[in-house]
Amino acid sequence: MQLPILSGIFADGSPNFRTSYPKNMIPVPKGTGISEGYLRPSEGIVEAGTGPGVNRGGIYWNGYIYRVMGTKLVSIASDNTVTEIGDVGGTDRVTFDYGFTYLAIASNNNLFLYDGTTLTQVTDTDLGTVLDVVWVDGYYMTTDGEFLVVTDLDDPFAVNPLKYGSSEADPDPVKALLKLRNEVYALNRHTIEVFDNVGSTGFPFQRIAGAQIQKGVVGTHACCVFMDNIAFLGGGRNEAPSVYMGANGNATKIATREIEEILTQYTEAELATAFLEERVDKAHTFLIVHLPRHTLVFDGAGSQATSQAVWFTLSSTLVGDGMWNACTCIWAYDRWNVCHPTTNQFGYLDDTISTHWGETIGWEFGTLIVYNNGQGAIFHDIELVCLTGSTAFGVDPTIWTQYSVDGDTWSAEKPIRAGKTGERNKRLMWLQQGHMRNMRMQRFRGTSDAHVAVAALEARVEPLAF
Repeated sequence: MQLPILSGIFADGSPNFRTSYPKNMIPVPKGTGISEGYLRPSEGIVEAGTGPGVNRGGIYWNGYIYRVMGTKLVSIASDNTVTEIGDVGGTDRVTFDYGFTYLAIASNNNLFLYDGTTLTQVTDTDLGTVLDVVWVDGYYMTTDGEFLVVTDLDDPFAVNPLKYGSSEADPDPVKALLKLRNEVYALNRHTIEVFDNVGSTGFPFQRIAGAQIQKGVVGTHACCVFMDNIAFLGGGRNEAPSVYMGANGNATKIATREIEEILTQYTEAELATAFLEERVDKAHTFLIVHLPRHTLVFDGAGSQATSQAVWFTLSSTLVGDGMWNACTCIWAYDRWNVCHPTTNQFGYLDDTISTHWGETIGWEFGTLIVYNNGQGAIFHDIELVCLTGSTAFGVDPTIWTQYSVDGDTWSAEKPIRAGKTGERNKRLMWLQQGHMRNMRMQRFRGTSDAHVAVAALEARVEPLAF
């Protein structure tokens, strides 16, 4: 019999079934003749250089990658040469956007404009505090949490206080600004309002009443444009935080119960530091949710193909949960460029390896419950049907498995060799895998040394009748 492997089940010590998503293994909904989907290893991370500080955000503009690293705005060329441009201060994440002439950076509650030669701070006192910035129709629009502020069309360094706008459908503070289909989304804590440029003499944007969404975002960077919608981490009044996609006045929850279980492990203040980003690659559309102790990934394209929410996790740990040590993915120079979230390293993703910054990491996945209508069964053997032989030269990696009959306590791990370089016909099989009286769950783990794709899990099971 073939057991599903795209997600698993476990228990957490309470009378509650939990879902285990693959860690560092990406579900691919593709018919192979063996199964309707498989797990491939997530990309490795290769170091390309170092900058003047920790990455705080980035963008691709006019042929170069621009990042804020530490307090410095830098450009990174295709040969990984780093050029310091100027100082923008601060320690928190920054926002980038650009118009026809200037690259805008919202950093340290200030707005900076860079024309390719000179970095200049907007010092007009009418600008006020800058939490976020977006460019739309020639204006640089910012927010201080209460007002929407636009710079002058003729002079982006000047602000007219008579042209302030506000998001007033609810007294909740404005957290972020996004642009979608040339409309500005003001994301408040409990609501989202949409504004369109109508060219009025005062504030040139007008609220679109029917487009308002009755959910909001927890933090300035806990949102992004995703699949032509607004993806955000937050919720409405008197609601626990979740992950939503919103557009046209509606918000659709894409978080599963398990994702919400993970979110409950964080305080509101911790969630406010979350960072969301989109990465579109190889028929996948990833929404990457960076949390302080987890990195959760939703595959929008995979979810549409399978008609169910496809989630997995990324982590740079060997065992257990943890952060993915890559962020701010930028497609440039024919590769996905990333930075380390806590060091000054920058690099790129490489799907021929699985190591992160030269360090070995771990992967794991589990199965759903095997149930024989309340009767027992003997597991004579189980086999992972894999693409093997792609490991690093000279490495003889190991894969482990263990099982549970209650989802909470697990058997001792049993190892097997996963195949050396070139061993492409290696069969990964465990013999004499015990029995079950009622139900059973299986899980597997390995390291980045075992660079394998898993097509299916086959089990030779003899049912027992009691």
